[in-house]
This record gives sequence, C-alpha cells and structure tokens, in this order.
Amino acid sequence: MIEQISKEIKEVLNSFSSEDKIIFNGRTIELNNGFKGINDKEGEKTVAFVDGGQTEVISTGNFCLSFIRIFAQVFKGQEKLNSYKKEFYLFTRAKWIEGELFYQSKIYGDRAIDEKDLLISSNDITIKKGVERASVSKVANIARRFAELSLGSSIEANFIVLDGTLEKSYRNEEKYLGKLSAGVCALAKSCSLFTVSGNNPMILLNKLCPPGCWSYFVDNKTSFVKLHPLAKHVFRFEGNLEVLPYLVENSRDAVFLGYPYGLMLADRFARVSNAEKSSLKASFLLRAENKEIGKYLSSSNAHDILDNLG
Repeated sequence: MIEQISKEIKEVLNSFSSEDKIIFNGRTIELNNGFKGINDKEGEKTVAFVDGGQTEVISTGNFCLSFIRIFAQVFKGQEKLNSYKKEFYLFTRAKWIEGELFYQSKIYGDRAIDEKDLLISSNDITIKKGVERASVSKVANIARRFAELSLGSSIEANFIVLDGTLEKSYRNEEKYLGKLSAGVCALAKSCSLFTVSGNNPMILLNKLCPPGCWSYFVDNKTSFVKLHPLAKHVFRFEGNLEVLPYLVENSRDAVFLGYPYGLMLADRFARVSNAEKSSLKASFLLRAENKEIGKYLSSSNAHDILDNLG
C-alpha cells in the first residue's frame, strides 16, 4: 500500500509544469523572467525583528486562560541593539449577548492591546471551523497577532520585520495594521498560494531561479525572495523592498541558511516551552482556593485521558 501511495504522490509531483501560473487574489499571474537580484546595502540601517509565542494554561469548553509573550530584537548590521518583551495572561470566557454567543476577554499584565478589540462572536467567519462555532481558545491567536502588530508599531527602527504576512485575517486587525510604519515588512515561512496546476509557487520558483539572492515580484507589495545563494528555501515577502539587502546580511546562520537570524532569535525568546506551560499551569491548579477550577478541567479532558492510554 505504501508503494502505491508513494507512486501516486510522485506522479502528481511529476505532472507539475514549469510553464505555470500563480493564483493570486482570484486571478492568475503568468511566470516570466521576473527575477531581480538583491543589491548590496547602502549604509547602516536598524532592523527590528518581531515574533510571538503563546500557550493554553487552562482551557475548558466555556473559558480559557492563555499566556502570550511577544519579543523583538533590533539589529544594526550584526550588532544587537535594544530588545523588547511584552507578556500577559489572557482570560477569555463565553458570554451570551443579544441572542448570540460571544467570547469576551480580559488582559492581565502588559496591556499591549485593547480588550474591546477582542470581543468576537463564536460564529465569526474569521475564527470558526467549518460549520461549527470556534472554540474559546481561538481568541488567543487574535490577541497574539494584535500584540505583535502593536509592538512592531511602537519600536523605533528603520525597518520592522514580522513573521507571517501583512494581510488582515481577523476582525479589528486593520486598527493595528494601520499603525505600522512605512518600513514594515513580513516574511512567511509557509505559503497558502498555489499555481494553476496545484503546485507550490515557492518550490516552482526555486527550480526556475538564477544563482544568487533574488526577489520575484508578484503583485502589489507581495514578492518571493531567496536570501542566500545556497538556501534551499524561498519565502513569501510583503512590504518595503528596501529592507532586502539587510535581510540578506542577517540570513547567513548555518542553522537555517537563508532565513533571518533576527526572526530565529525572536522566535526563541517568544516561544513558551512545554516545561514553562506546565509550571504556569501548576501555579494555578496547586492553589487550594482553585479546586473549583480543577472540576471544570476534569469535565473537558476526555481526549487527554485517551491520549495517555497510548
């Protein structure tokens, strides 16, 4: 069976043509010789890299307590300058408002964002899954995104580099996107775009590309970029193209050749480890006055019980 499946997958991969078109915003863009080399940098500029991490500390069907950390590091060349960190707990509960189930949140800690911007219907199309209402834990994703944008807009640097895209995904997100400076950009490790034949445009461009570092303009402020001559990965880029020479300079770490070290660093310091999650959870549940919270967890951990049986 494995051989048959492998054969099917290889047949699909071999069916992809180099004469393909990228599907972007409902239209097709023909691939041509649009590769442009990335020039050397002109003078020293400051570049801030921003990323966030989160974990569910306590989660049930009707409420969720999350911990969110946002980190930013400013570079000038290879020199690290200022770093920034925002941390907060997010308590989200289900609340019936005017005939609809909403999720209402409260922030404890660094108030990087406005709680009111997180009030959202459980059936909002930006967070729901299929025909089912979204889980209460989805709001933490919104809070993290808004906090990343908020921190990015508050940092003084020539360029701000975010992990992901600059596209609006959630309700009220435009409020935070609108505060970003002209020097903002975003680099996405994964890509939701396709070609007409169903291929991944990143892989296709990597096959067609010339040697060296390059950018390939797609539409508006979106491009694909290769940030090291020996890199195996191509990334989706949005924003100010003037930052590219500085990203090339920052993308020489052998751990992930062609990916900015600044984003790796921001990811590392923003990430919430499993050990830290366990510690945060224990700090709540081991308190005698929180026994009632434990009862709610016991009513919703059936999946955990089955997982532990394995």
